[in-house]
Amino acid sequence: MSTSGAQAAAFFREIVQTHTIWWVRDDDGSPTPVSSSGRPVFPYWSSEARAQRAAELWGSQFRAVSMPLDHWRSAALPDLAEDEFRVGINWSGPRLTGWDFTVDEVVNRLVHALGEPPYDG
Repeated sequence: MSTSGAQAAAFFREIVQTHTIWWVRDDDGSPTPVSSSGRPVFPYWSSEARAQRAAELWGSQFRAVSMPLDHWRSAALPDLAEDEFRVGINWSGPRLTGWDFTVDEVVNRLVHALGEPPYDG
């Protein structure tokens, strides 16, 4: 399994255990890089330590912020889908690279991780 694949698998395993999602922001908002598909990506992490490493790489003005899994699922993900964002998962390394997915792909992986019936979008 690739490093990005291992990071993605760890993301879903860890958020199901902790029921917490982490993201990075400063006073003006969050970094939203553009994916290879040309779509903006909103990255998330499965632990404070992972998000803090990303914050440090992006700059001293950034900080790691948490959100409950239920809020991420019911509010943040639908907002991202409406704005046609992709979702970055546990980006790592000195250049913060990793996989990104559509919101529907993330929801399907999440329901699988939670042991729920498949999501039809």
